[in-house]
Amino acid sequence: MSRSYQYVARTAAGEEVTGLMQADNESAVARTLDERQLFPVRVVEQGEPRTAARRGGKIAMRHVGGVYGQLSDLLKAGVPMLRALDTLARASFNRNLTTVIQKVRDDVAAGRTLSDAMNEHPRAFTSLHTAMIRAGEQAGFLEDVLANLAAFIERVDDLRSRVRGAMIYPLMLTVFGLAAMTFILIFLVPQFKPVFRNMPLPLPTVLLFALSEMLVHHWFLMAALLLLAGLGIHGMLTSQWGKMKWERWRLKMPVLGRVTTMVSITRFCRILGTMMANGVPIIQALTISKDATGCLVLAESIEKATENVRAGEPLAEPLKVSGLFPAEIIEMIAVAEESNQLEKVLVQIADTVERRTNRQVDLAVRLVEPIILVLIAGAIGFMAVGLYYPIFNMAKTLR
Repeated sequence: MSRSYQYVARTAAGEEVTGLMQADNESAVARTLDERQLFPVRVVEQGEPRTAARRGGKIAMRHVGGVYGQLSDLLKAGVPMLRALDTLARASFNRNLTTVIQKVRDDVAAGRTLSDAMNEHPRAFTSLHTAMIRAGEQAGFLEDVLANLAAFIERVDDLRSRVRGAMIYPLMLTVFGLAAMTFILIFLVPQFKPVFRNMPLPLPTVLLFALSEMLVHHWFLMAALLLLAGLGIHGMLTSQWGKMKWERWRLKMPVLGRVTTMVSITRFCRILGTMMANGVPIIQALTISKDATGCLVLAESIEKATENVRAGEPLAEPLKVSGLFPAEIIEMIAVAEESNQLEKVLVQIADTVERRTNRQVDLAVRLVEPIILVLIAGAIGFMAVGLYYPIFNMAKTLR
């Protein structure tokens, strides 16, 4: 049965040739190329897993950010796209990422756009990144988008490192606290049951004994319930309805919701401003930039705003109706529209909001430790009350 194969070969002069061929197997492709005086370099059957990333290879995001930064520098220096990708493929990145870059280079050589080629490797290049790169390709500012992505990933990686460092102590507290409470519930609480057998027990003691009973005698039932709950939550979050519900709930959380909203607004304002500065019409810019927000709820609001703008209304009003944009940002956008400075103001908004968001993240990280301490202290206090309150009542009765 004939199959479709994509091949990469070289001529006697060293020139690279790519294309598609129908053949029964890879050997037949190699023989045909040899008859054409071509030296096969790579033969891949169409429909096979395209990358090591799809097979589970781990690719660190900081390596991807390095690819974006170097590709931006090479393109700004006037290096052609294929030669730039060849250079990156020879660089000492993660082995799986090097394989991905080679695949992307082959796809681009075959006539595909860079964004479409990257879209085939979602574990290396996320949908947000490919949407931003597609916007840069269509608007002619690909180098700027790649540079912005590299800087954004660097900032995210730095922030993630700081958060991880700050979370080590709270996580240790949580692990040791849970281990201590589990030990008490399994080994110590059952020792008190014979002592309190014929006594009226307060509610904390009843709840404590019930939880201990579940852990000791019905742990398999609790494990099954937790597994079913996890599978149910996973199924809900993979559906479109569940994703929207989760996004709306997450945006309403006290600190995390504010940070998530501001990060999405930063992406939207930066991409929209950059596209408009490069001459992209506002309708097209809105259609493309809404995919770069990384937030389904915000993207839905921007899509509605696009319809209003298409009808001749200003941008600020429909964004205000969404309730996601702060009043000061709406006011700045409204003034910028009146003065025809929207593209500049949008980039300024992105810079300002990004600085404020970083400070909010730092504050949220500092609050985690005392919150965990309070929760663990409350749990241990509840257990202490449940065990010692009946003892105090017994002592009073004896006196």
